[in-house]
This record gives sequence, C-alpha cells and structure tokens, in this order.
Amino acid sequence: MARSAERPVSRRRDRNGSDERNAVTRKERWVDRYVPFAPIISHPKLRHIWPGFVVSFVGDGMSAVAVSWLALELAPRQHQGLWVALAVGAYTLPGAAGAVLLGPFMRGRSGAQLVTWNATLRATGLGLVPVAAFFDVLSIGVYAGLLALSSLLQSWGSAGYYTLVAETLPRSRHLSANALISTLSQTGVLIGPVVAGLLIAWTGALWALAVDALTFAVLAVSCRLAVPSAARDPLAKEGEEEKDRASGFRIIARTPALLGVMALTFGFYLLYGPVEVGLPIHVANDLGAPASVLAWHFAAFGAGAICGGLFASHLGRLPHWLILNGSVLGAGLTLLPLGLGAPVAVTVPCFGAVGLLYAPFGATATALIQRTVTGDLLAQVLAARSALLVTSGPAGIGIGGLIVAGWGAGRAILAATLATLGLGVVSAVLSGLRRLRRPAPAPEAAPAPEAEPSGTAR
Repeated sequence: MARSAERPVSRRRDRNGSDERNAVTRKERWVDRYVPFAPIISHPKLRHIWPGFVVSFVGDGMSAVAVSWLALELAPRQHQGLWVALAVGAYTLPGAAGAVLLGPFMRGRSGAQLVTWNATLRATGLGLVPVAAFFDVLSIGVYAGLLALSSLLQSWGSAGYYTLVAETLPRSRHLSANALISTLSQTGVLIGPVVAGLLIAWTGALWALAVDALTFAVLAVSCRLAVPSAARDPLAKEGEEEKDRASGFRIIARTPALLGVMALTFGFYLLYGPVEVGLPIHVANDLGAPASVLAWHFAAFGAGAICGGLFASHLGRLPHWLILNGSVLGAGLTLLPLGLGAPVAVTVPCFGAVGLLYAPFGATATALIQRTVTGDLLAQVLAARSALLVTSGPAGIGIGGLIVAGWGAGRAILAATLATLGLGVVSAVLSGLRRLRRPAPAPEAAPAPEAEPSGTAR
C-alpha cells in the first residue's frame, strides 16, 4: 500500500519536471525563431565585447575615407592618383602577406588573442600617423609604411572574430553570430564614412585618423579584459603539432568542401569588382546623373546588407549549399537590370537586393568553415580565407578597370553580371552532383530480441 501511495507522487514529480523541460524547450525555440541574436549578445563571455566590435567597425568605415583623403592632402596635385593608390594598397594588401608569412607564429592562438593583437597593431600604426605629422616627418613613404604596419594582422584579426565565436558558442549559434558580426560590420560601413567626413570637415584628415586609431584601441582593451586570452598548451600532442604544420591554404586544398566554398567565394567577390568600378562611370557618363545618384546606390546596398545580416540568422535550418548558390544566382539576377541600362528607379532597389543577398552569403560561408574545421586549425583556415578575400577585391577592381576601359561601363557591368550567373549555375550543378554521389546512410540494424530470464513462467 505504501508503494501504491507513492506512485502518484512520483508521477506528479515526473510530469512537473517534464512540463518544465518542455517549457524551456518551447522558450528556446521561440528565441531561436524571433530573437536569435539575444542569446549571443547576452552571452556571459561575449556581452562585454560587443561594444568594442561596434566601435571598431565604425573605425573600419572611417578608414575608407580618412586613409585616402589624407593621401590627397599630402600628395602633389599631379601625383594624387598615384599616392591614393599607394595608400589604399598599403592599408589592404599586407594583410594577405601576413596571413601567409606569420602562419607559424599565429598557429594555436585563441580568437581573443588574434582580435586583440590585430586591434593593438592597427591602433599603433594609425596612431603614429598624427605623431609623425606633429614632428613634421610624414612623407608618403612613412605614411605607407605605417599603414602597412597597421594592416599586417588584418587577415588574422578577421579570423579572430569568427574563431572567438566558434570557441565560445555552440554550433547551433554560429550562423546567427556570424550574421550579427556581418550586420554590425555593414552598419559601421554606413556610419563610419559619415563620421569621418564630419571630422575631416571640422578638424582635418589627421584627426579623423587619430579617432580611427582610438576605435581600435577600444576594441583591444575590451577584448583583453572581457575575454582573457587562453595560454598555449605546452603539452600538445605530437599528432596535433604535426597538424599545425599545415598552413590554412594546404588544409583548404585537401578538403573538397572547403575548396569548393573558397572558389565560389573568391569568384563571387572577384566578379563584383567590375561593378564597383563601372557603376560610378555609368552614373556619371552614361546617365549624366549627379553624385547623389551614386550615393543612393551605395546607401541601398548598405541598407540591404544590414537587412540581409538580420535575415541570415533565420536561415539555420536550410542547407548551406542552397543558401550559397542561391545568393550568387540571386545577385546575378538583381544586377541584370543595371547591366541592361534600366532606369535609376529600378536599379537602386535592385542594388539594395544585391546587398541583401551578399550578407547571408558571407555568414553562411563562414558557418560552413566553422562546421568543417575545428580546433587550432580553424584560425588558420579563416585567416587564409580572409587573405583570399583581401586579394579578390583589388584583383576584381583591376580587371574591372581594364574591361571598363575597353568595353565601356555598361558592357563591363553586363559581362560581370552574366559571369556571376554562370558561376552560380556551375556551382549549383556541381553541388547537386556531389550530393548525388554521396553514399546513402546505411539502414540501422534492427535491435536483437532480448533474452528471456531463466525460470520465467509462460
């Protein structure tokens, strides 16, 4: 009787516990669907670092204006184009070289270390520019050297953002976290140039670059205090050390999934170069429109990229290959009206749609890398990816300049658009063939019947 009296109590406890677990599960599902950024922003190890990310992304946006404008202020009028190209190249290309040359030293470092070191170097290099001007030693050589110094760890710093996410958050949160980083970055691209323009008009480009350096100092301090860098394990196993000897590029080359997504990413960003070069010339010469029309196109792109970053966090249940190929094909289709000479009322919304598709592509490609590569190798692969992206942009712009010079802006944009569509079609076909060749999972074996206890009466 005592046992029968206890049973309802235990059932009630089990039912209450089950109800509580179900309530927690329903709450998690609701959060994942409607506010996917909330658990990431409020994470105990990350909540104090997001303000530093925001400030530094604004600094990135300021750099786009302040670096080239200071070169214009320093350069003789007859050599302004050369000086601007030298300054922009010095601020971007050393990051690709650093991804290759500094690989042995950066292996095994945590995401927090990579972000902190890059932010510290950028704050130092950019901050020394006003100091050199104060002592009247700021020549084009000194300026380019300081810019190159500040950008040497750029690829590793970019890898550090996503390595930190992979080290801190569960895999189910990676896509949302990547999308949040992309959204914050695009917001900085929108706000940073405005801030830099106001500072340049008020105090000059030197002070704008000084404030830019300060934003990276804020990131370095916040990251160092909020996420202490993990020390390198001196007792690493020999097998892990052997893996560490392989560079990120070699890991990509011997992993078909990584090689495919890297090739697609490089091609996608490369083919945007002719559009970036051709659009200003198309607006000025073909349309005879003022600079405000060009500004509307880029503002629409930035707004679309922010919306795309917010939207990307809801795509976690879709296959990665579907999002990547769909983004490339969609971008090609939305650029087609621009290449065909459609009116501004059509091309501005279409350019916004291009930005909408670019943001999920980057977040999803990074999530695929985070899912494929783990441990100390992740930072190497992400740094190699960042180096490829650093080179794909200038390469695309260089190719675009040659095509625009030979064919004209409209034909160059149309050629890049058709090539983007072709890239998307080829990638979709290869993805489908790879999935068809993938062996089907073996059926689970039926459980063996349990043996009857001896002495059981029938």
